[in-house]
Amino acid sequence: MALRSTVIAGINFAAMLLSIPVIAAGICLATQADNSCVKLLQWPVIAIGILIFLVGLDGFIGAFWRLPSLLIFYLVAMLLMILVLAGLVVFIFAVTGGGSGRSAPNRVYREYRLEDYSGWLSRRVDGSEKWARIRACLSSTAICAELNQTYSLPQDFFYARLNPLQSGCCKPPTECGYTFVNPIYWINPISGQADSDCAQWSNDPAELCYSCDSCKAGLAANLSSEWRRADIILLFALAALIFVYFASCYVFRAAKTDKLFSQYRQGYSHS
Repeated sequence: MALRSTVIAGINFAAMLLSIPVIAAGICLATQADNSCVKLLQWPVIAIGILIFLVGLDGFIGAFWRLPSLLIFYLVAMLLMILVLAGLVVFIFAVTGGGSGRSAPNRVYREYRLEDYSGWLSRRVDGSEKWARIRACLSSTAICAELNQTYSLPQDFFYARLNPLQSGCCKPPTECGYTFVNPIYWINPISGQADSDCAQWSNDPAELCYSCDSCKAGLAANLSSEWRRADIILLFALAALIFVYFASCYVFRAAKTDKLFSQYRQGYSHS
């Protein structure tokens, strides 16, 4: 029985360790400029990781000191954590499906439309009150200023692999026909403008295209990309957690069976 308790303790310790990639995924999202402005996914992921750690710690203590009540609580609570994590993995996969950007003539970077993304994600970045806060946060970052330090020639910029946020927020849409001076300064065309975002563009570094729908779409695309990468980490953590959980159930059940047989043998010998 002591050996089985040690095995269960080791398995539950492994469950504690599996909280690390979950917490790390949340912290990684929190360090991204766009996620720190939107604040949607990182804190739920971190919270789930912390709860997995605490539940695993409960199971470890219960196994190490042979406290069946704590082990039963661990098995129930960890099952709930697995279901929550599985739900989050499926949810992220569902809301990050959709557009991957549209090609623009004579450009390597892609351009983005808000309607190409899931309704849930679009609503999180749309709306005047929400966007006013997000816009102020994005404009305070260096995502556009760093382009000005990197690209000085038009051809270098046109063939640059901009991320969605830079493409959507730091320049006017290509179809507007603006003339490049530098990455954040463009000359307004004389001809009529085809897109409503064209009138939103400003050469003011604090304005640029932060009020454009293309900026909202670029943010949605950036979030989708970062969330999908985090989702892969969460998926592997979920698979490992399920394996550890079933191993823990198996050993716990075997230990209970051994205990029953031991009690039976003792009762039989006394008779």
